[in-house]
Amino acid sequence: MNNTQHSTPSNLQVLFEDNHLIVINKRVGDIVQGDKTGDAPLSEVVKQYLKDKYNKPGNVYLGVVHRLDRPTSGIVLFSKTSKALPRLNKMFAQGETKKVYWAVVKNSPPQESGTLTHWLVRNPKQNKSYAHEKEVPDSKKAVLDYKILKKLDNYFLLEIDLKTGRHHQIRAQLAAIGCTIKGDLKYGADRSNKDGGIHLHSRNLVLLHPVQKEHISFLAPPPEDPIWNACLNG
Repeated sequence: MNNTQHSTPSNLQVLFEDNHLIVINKRVGDIVQGDKTGDAPLSEVVKQYLKDKYNKPGNVYLGVVHRLDRPTSGIVLFSKTSKALPRLNKMFAQGETKKVYWAVVKNSPPQESGTLTHWLVRNPKQNKSYAHEKEVPDSKKAVLDYKILKKLDNYFLLEIDLKTGRHHQIRAQLAAIGCTIKGDLKYGADRSNKDGGIHLHSRNLVLLHPVQKEHISFLAPPPEDPIWNACLNG
């Protein structure tokens, strides 16, 4: 990941925080949970941020509720209490949250808006998912709604309403209809982005607060770059 400023406790983009939740706008290149790379995950950065902010001795509790791919930016929700975590896990598992993404793609989809349904097979060795039109062995059903939000000079901005949460779902499904996300070499883009990321952004998350039982909504501004800026303007 070149030219990327990773999140640190001092530059963390906090969108929301209360006693039970903290919502972060993840930068491209941040890894949500530790993996074999050994890079410091976002979860540890957030723990350090909370430790510093509240001058806490000892360990800080933080529950990882969901993940975003490393080259993706946008909303990541963490639980600050062991009370909230299982409730949040259940909401995500049962599809009770509304997750909206923005994706910048080179080709226009077949219609202005529509629903994509595929069966995805994950290949762990390649860290890639393959989309099939029909159910095949070891596949999981993947569903999303899309609409074209904006036509840019050379690209299209799609809004994705994610109905299921599969590995690389948006990336694999859009590639399957010939709409590879800008910068996504793994799924067929012809060149990478300078920051090593892809133009896929978790834009909006709506859910029922796990403790207060009120609906809450978060909106994350996309990273600063000419293409995202063009998506926001006009």
